[in-house]
Amino acid sequence: MIEKMLNSDESDKEKDNSSKKDALPSDVDTIKSLGSVTTNNSESRIHTLVIAGQIEGHYELPSATKSTKYEHVIPLLVEVEERPEIDGLLIILNTVGGDVEAGLALAELISGMTKPTVSLVLGGGHSIGVPLAVSAKKSFIVPSATMTIHPVRTSGTVIGVPQAFTYLRKMQERISDFIVKNSSISPERLNKLMLETDELAADIGTVIDGICAVDEGLIDKVGSLGEALEELKKMIRSNKSKKNND
Repeated sequence: MIEKMLNSDESDKEKDNSSKKDALPSDVDTIKSLGSVTTNNSESRIHTLVIAGQIEGHYELPSATKSTKYEHVIPLLVEVEERPEIDGLLIILNTVGGDVEAGLALAELISGMTKPTVSLVLGGGHSIGVPLAVSAKKSFIVPSATMTIHPVRTSGTVIGVPQAFTYLRKMQERISDFIVKNSSISPERLNKLMLETDELAADIGTVIDGICAVDEGLIDKVGSLGEALEELKKMIRSNKSKKNND
């Protein structure tokens, strides 16, 4: 009888453990695994997505490298767009760049969202992080943050034929066109910043700080978390007001 009771207790514990595993992850688990969280207040529900480290694309980065996997971010963006209870998206950026096609794919998805979106650059929004920063409907940057603007790089075997350089030129045009379309900078000014030769010690391009990024027309406003959230809430209120009027 005692053995049966003990076995019954153990089976109950196993069921409890299995049910916990099958349950949806908590906010802490979501932050740890995906770098995102949804916050709720009386006025609105905002999903915050953090894009940090290096943007991982088709090739897996070493385990010691801090990275954001684009295959994790894509379904999150779809979920934010589709879930009616989520009112807006806040994107916080501190990235060195990474895979060009993966970063541009994420930027295109964000720019195509119908819900209010605001980006905030902290620390750095370098390389392919520039299109990600401008992809939101409103962009903010803290004064101490920096952004590196440079031409497309490639690694691995490069075949020395005109087609290889044509491919790089077309890739650069795709990125530049996206930045110009989603910001206030002119194509001529962006190209000039990209091809500067006396700014970087071992590279070509330009590093600009937060205030300069706004002056150049890349980013909309200088501000931090409070300003970014207030702007997003204002956009959410306006969006709800339009829906009610319709």
